[in-house]
Amino acid sequence: MIDAHIHFDQYNDEQQKMILKEMAQFNVTHLIAVSTHLASSKVNLKLAQNDKRILPAFGFHPEQVLLGESEQAQLFEWIRAHRDEMVAIGEVGLPYYLKQEKAPLYQPYIDLLEKFIALAAEMDKPIILHAVYEDAHIVCDLLEKYNVTAAHFHWFKGDTQVVKRMIANGYFISVTPDVLYEKEIQQLVKQYPLEQMMVETDGPWPFKGTFSGKMTHPIMIRASIEKIAAIKQLLYEEVSTKLYENTQKFYRLKC
Repeated sequence: MIDAHIHFDQYNDEQQKMILKEMAQFNVTHLIAVSTHLASSKVNLKLAQNDKRILPAFGFHPEQVLLGESEQAQLFEWIRAHRDEMVAIGEVGLPYYLKQEKAPLYQPYIDLLEKFIALAAEMDKPIILHAVYEDAHIVCDLLEKYNVTAAHFHWFKGDTQVVKRMIANGYFISVTPDVLYEKEIQQLVKQYPLEQMMVETDGPWPFKGTFSGKMTHPIMIRASIEKIAAIKQLLYEEVSTKLYENTQKFYRLKC
């Protein structure tokens, strides 16, 4: 199993050590460690250098105050300098939830995302996206503009129209443990091809239901796989193997 999206740098040292120690025991081979800004990217790079099971992605999470032009330039320069040490650009996208709270100027966020998508095209790297509901239509427009097909929409939610568009374009989604209790996500799993799916935790983000009050751990993806198998009416081993192969192929891993 591979956790296709985790904020590993946001766990404390003891939690990181525990997760890394327990991964092998629960057959979790790798973590795709996404970054939220330049400092986060630097931490994830160091973590990856210390443990080859951590595979870093570098970017800027959109649900925060936008970077100034000089800060953007610094981040892009650093990413270019470390292109061979990352598996993808990410996490990047649009601030859907921030928009619900205080409606920031949206065009500058779109402009920054376009720069990241252009960079992904330039460097031939996959891109990890935070884009839900109506924002997904904007992101699809940009991906199509730059002919970027290696797009991973993490913890995706959206309407039927954009789901069909994403499937047709070959984009991937990843499913979190909320598939155990969220009807919306269960319906998405029904619609989306298994061949374009991965599993993630988005840890340390907490979950409800069975996992209420527990630290989010990569081993939770096993329960997600079990639920996906039940929804798809397939055997667990078949689904687990396919999701692993999908992630391996999407991120061009040699594991």
